[in-house]
Amino acid sequence: MTFKKRLLAVAAPLAIGVALFLPSAASAHRGWIVPSFTVLSGDGAWVTLDAAISNELFYADHNPMRLDAVVVTAPDGSVDKIQNALTGKYRSTFDVQLAKPGTYRIGSATSSIMASWTQDGQVKRFRGTPEEFAKQVPAGAADLKTIKSFNRNETFVTRDAPTTTVFAPTGKGLELVPVTHPNDLVAGEAATFKFLLDGKPAADLDVTLAPGNSRYRATPGDFKVKTGADGSFKVTFPEAGMYWLNAVVRTGETGRGPGGGMGGPGGAPAPATPLAGDGMSASYTATLEALRP
Repeated sequence: MTFKKRLLAVAAPLAIGVALFLPSAASAHRGWIVPSFTVLSGDGAWVTLDAAISNELFYADHNPMRLDAVVVTAPDGSVDKIQNALTGKYRSTFDVQLAKPGTYRIGSATSSIMASWTQDGQVKRFRGTPEEFAKQVPAGAADLKTIKSFNRNETFVTRDAPTTTVFAPTGKGLELVPVTHPNDLVAGEAATFKFLLDGKPAADLDVTLAPGNSRYRATPGDFKVKTGADGSFKVTFPEAGMYWLNAVVRTGETGRGPGGGMGGPGGAPAPATPLAGDGMSASYTATLEALRP
């Protein structure tokens, strides 16, 4: 089915309204951002999104997702604001106005650093943003060890015809580079994507895909594919619906290590201990929709 046919099929029932974030599925807490629609048309197009961290995919049953890092990238590469944001007990929700035609990227990209070093004969520990790291950790610190993390959680929405500007790689962390447009996915038809890690092909990477509505199935339905030497992989979505896609890369020492500052005798803070070594972790999550043929 062509994108134009899909757009007409989806837009028809919307025309009136428009005109006027890998454990087992049974125990995992998985973050996600789900749009009410992935394909719309018309000048008055809006989309509402739910964001949460849940036990069951796309059912708000654990914690809301914070929205302070969520960014809307418009089809021309400019940054738009989320609107009508609200965070409740189990989920956050917000609106995005699709003022321009094309494909929008909606989600968060966050980085953090854990560090330990020796200063004046004592072990110091840090955890925060790269900007805070530059200010708080002395340049040339002795015995410096770091664990750097970069995480993405996003989804895509298209108004009218699809565009590709928002998929331009930044060279930071894990990034999904679509060959098949993510708003042109059809159940039963093969789609091709590519992963980059810091701008280079992410080869031999395990990619997990999980369909929503798991509470209505006897088995979760998760399945895995693996990237090739060029970072690309093919996937055929078995049925229509929303899917959670996730990949994680870890190198070096990525555990938190002992001595986080809690649990000392009598409830006193435990002394800090150094990280075991340097490490890096990067994760990517997206919510995609496959439509009926």
